[in-house]
Amino acid sequence: MNKRISYSGGRSLHRVWLGIGLVLTTACGIQGSASEVGQVVTKTATLNMSTPTLQHTATLTHSQTPTHSVTPEPSATVQLPTETPVPPVASVTPIQGTQQLKLQATAAPETTFEYVFPIQDADVSYGKSHHDYPATDIFCAEGSPFVAVTSGVVTILIPEDTWDPKQNDPALRSGLAVGIIGDDGVQYYGSHLSAIAEGLTLGMRVQAGDLLGYTGKSGNARNTPPHLHFGISRPTDPDDWRVRRGEMNPYEFLQAWRAGKPLQPVFDVEEE
Repeated sequence: MNKRISYSGGRSLHRVWLGIGLVLTTACGIQGSASEVGQVVTKTATLNMSTPTLQHTATLTHSQTPTHSVTPEPSATVQLPTETPVPPVASVTPIQGTQQLKLQATAAPETTFEYVFPIQDADVSYGKSHHDYPATDIFCAEGSPFVAVTSGVVTILIPEDTWDPKQNDPALRSGLAVGIIGDDGVQYYGSHLSAIAEGLTLGMRVQAGDLLGYTGKSGNARNTPPHLHFGISRPTDPDDWRVRRGEMNPYEFLQAWRAGKPLQPVFDVEEE
């Protein structure tokens, strides 16, 4: 069934057209607004969809490498100070019977070191050789001053006589003894002393002529005339009695020092 609508008069018709225009204007406005809203929504959606991509691109994992390369700056080279190498100390081979180094004793033609005879203010006597190894027994009155033959450092100090003839330990045969390593690099040793100089200690520096002790007959020399057992050797451990007792015949040097000549011992070592 059709419903018929009638309008009354011209004013009514004007109102109708005005209403229709308002409706159309409103509709257009709504459509425009909807279109703009749609564009905003579309842009917003586009940004939101692209955001994960941007975040994913900016995040680097351990397996990814940045697209840009960074050239590291060269590090400065530090020049370390160069130390002057210190020559190693020659090892000392202990003398054991006939299995030993062949030593040739020579005298330095010129030296700046001072040397003095090891016994002062006493009449002495000594021979050109020793019994079974290189050394010299200098016989003199008991209590004669035993002095440093050259400047150096005290490295051997045996202040007690512990030798027992029943055991006859060769390391204790010296009795009281003193040894120094001279500034010339040679070891000088005197044993069978009756006393050590007062105040003498290990590591003490001495000058040529300084008192080290007094001659006597301690150790295995108790049944012999008083004398100084004098040995010249290379520097060694203080307990190495085989080396400290003597490696070089002192006679030539004792003769020179007694005459006031500064003859310097020098070792020329030749292997067997």
